[in-house]
This record gives sequence, C-alpha cells and structure tokens, in this order.
Amino acid sequence: MIAGGITALLFLLLAAGMPVAFALAVAGSVGLLLVGGVDMLAGVLATAPLSSAGSYELISVPMFILMAEFVILSGIADNLFKAAAAWVGRVPGGLAMATALAGAGFGAISGSSTASAATLSSTTLPAMLKQGYEPKLAAGVVAISGTLAMLIPPSIALVLYGIIADVSIGQLLVGGVVPGILVTLTIMATVWVLVKLEPARAPLAAAFTLREKIAALRVVGPMLLLFMAVTGVIYTGIATPTEAAGIGAFGAFALALAARRVDRKTLMRALINAGHASCMIIMIVVCAKVFGYFFTLTQATQAIVQWVAALELSRWVVIALILFGYVLLGCVMDQVAILILTVPVVLPLVKALGFDPVWFGVVVIVVAEVGLVTPPVGLNVFVVSRYARRPLREVFDGVWPHVFSHLLLLAVLVAFPQIILWLPSRMAP
Repeated sequence: MIAGGITALLFLLLAAGMPVAFALAVAGSVGLLLVGGVDMLAGVLATAPLSSAGSYELISVPMFILMAEFVILSGIADNLFKAAAAWVGRVPGGLAMATALAGAGFGAISGSSTASAATLSSTTLPAMLKQGYEPKLAAGVVAISGTLAMLIPPSIALVLYGIIADVSIGQLLVGGVVPGILVTLTIMATVWVLVKLEPARAPLAAAFTLREKIAALRVVGPMLLLFMAVTGVIYTGIATPTEAAGIGAFGAFALALAARRVDRKTLMRALINAGHASCMIIMIVVCAKVFGYFFTLTQATQAIVQWVAALELSRWVVIALILFGYVLLGCVMDQVAILILTVPVVLPLVKALGFDPVWFGVVVIVVAEVGLVTPPVGLNVFVVSRYARRPLREVFDGVWPHVFSHLLLLAVLVAFPQIILWLPSRMAP
C-alpha cells in the first residue's frame, strides 16, 4: 500500500515538472520516513550518495560523454556521411541510407543519441534537402539514425543499465554490436521500401568514380581505430569498460587535435558540456539509490514476482506486456529516467521468468530507441526539429515507418535471444 502511494507521488512530482533526480529523492525520502522514521532516513541520506557515486563503473559515464564531445569537435560525422554517400549515393534513397550508416559510425564512437541526432541534423539533412529529398523522409531518417548511439557501443544507456542491474557492462556493450548492425540495416531497408513505392521522394545523387570511392574510405580508418580502442579491448579482455572509456576519450581528443579543431575555447566548451551531462546523470543515479532503498524495505519487488507467478501466464506473454509498458513509458518519459525507475523493479521478475539480464538490457535499449522518436516526448524528434528548423509534425510523420520496422525487429530479437547473446558468449574471460 505504501509502495503504491509513494510511486503515485513520484509520478505526480514528475508530471508537475520536477527534475527526475529531485522527484526520486523527495518520493524516496517520504517513503523512508513513513517506513522507518527519521533515523532510517538520516542513515540512508548519509550513506547513499557516497556508495552510489563512488562506484568504479560509474567513472565510465563521464569518460564516454567526454568522448562524444571530442568526436563532435573533430567533425568526423560529416566525413563519415560523405564516405557513405560516395558508395551508396546512387542506390534509390542512397543519401538516406548513407545517413543511417553515418549514424551507425557516429554511434560507434559516441554514446550520446541526442548528440548524434544534432550532428546528423546539421550535416546529412541539408545534403538530402539540397538533393531534392522529400523533407518528411529526410527528417525521419535523421531522427531514427540518431538513436543508434544508444545501442551501438560505447552506449551510455547500456552502461547505466549495467550499473543499475549489476550486470557485466562489458557483455552489455558487446551484446549491442549485432543488434546495432541489424537496426542499421532495418533503417536502410525501410528507406529502400519507401523510395521503391514512391521514387520521387528521393532523387538519385551524383555518381562517384571507383578512385573517389576508395579515397573516401580514408576517413573510416580513424573511426574503426577508435571503435577497436573501445569495444575491441573490452571484447578481448585487455581492458575493463571503465578503462576503455578513458582510452576512448583520449582517442577522440587525438582525433580532434589531428583535425586541428582544438583551441582553448572549444576545449573548455567540450569539458563544460561533458561536466553538465555527467552531473545530471550521476545526480539521478544517487537519488535513485534513495528511492531504491525504500522499495527494498517494502519488499514491493518480491510481491510483484509472487503476484505474476500466481497468474500462471506464459513467460512470453509477461515479457510482451513488460516491453509494451516500456513502449508506452518511452512516449512520455526520458529514457534515462525509465531505466532508473523500472529496472530495479522489473529485472527480478525477468530473471524469475528465466530470461537473461544481458539480453533483456539490450532489448530494453531497442525499445528505448522507439521512445526517442514517438510523441509526445520524442526527444530526438525535438532535437532534429530544433537544429534543422523543420516543423515537428514533419519529423514525426517521417519516423512512423521506422517505428513499425523497429517493432518488427524487436519481435525477432525477443524470439531469438541468441542474436544478442552470441557475441558476448565468445568474449575473453
């Protein structure tokens, strides 16, 4: 009863516009006060910040964010798009497909979906519009391609899930590789179908000679090197995810230096942006710890597991309902908040049903990708609309075909868990 009331209070605070971190802290504190009194509340508030913020794995979050800032500074996303356009530009919808490839490449060296969407909005979208692409199609593919950074390692969302769920972050990051490739191919296939049905939506781009195509691949080398410096060292067991994050931040800084885009002003801006984002995420993690203590004391999670077991439903029905709930939450809430709020409650149930927590983490991130482009929140849609100065309705209209294709791919990932678990199972111990 108390757990339900406090959860209602939390959602009321969020609906009133209170920041997620403070809403978690207030609701959790009220719950602890009701359950254990002032002494228990004071004890938790005295220990929770240090125990959560002092986590070794949490260091990887600011490092990956800093890596993303340096990647943006290097301007590599523009070069990736040009290289992809040189190879697939003559295919129907080629520039849109090149946008998906650039989004995947940018995601492989940056863990921020909003940064990816903003960068693609200022590089690939103008090129497609100049070529005569239908604005709706162009804006939609940019918004959905930006979400790839959530899934393809290094992914800040997967790191947060690993910290919350106490699951191997290395296995989660490696587990995102194959689904990330499949999502990229799904975006490209969706574009191909849309253009095949209505060719006027995407005129053919200029042709490139074989020499020009090979020359364009030069920009891919540094990206692959940085990807291997992060994901490769995790997969081979050379470094932990936290150490790999530090290597990635240094490598991205080296790329920015090589591109001669680093000066005192740009360096300070990158550091400040990374600091702001890191503080926000760590604050949410700390306050979620307070709320988590309350939920643990009330044994609400165990009660949910027992209740679902008593229903005698198929585990596939239960997992389908859970994922449907995540889709609905993604329409109205930020993805980081969803992970913080739901994983501690849902994961014990998922484990009790016999599902792998690594598989579930990757599947949840794929669902979160859908939430990033669906109304009314649709964070990536707002980012594209703002940076490209396109109407919100136009961007939302453009992403709907990709939402449907994403849901089809999600069904495949749920039906065949080994698609996600195959690569992590072959990691070095």
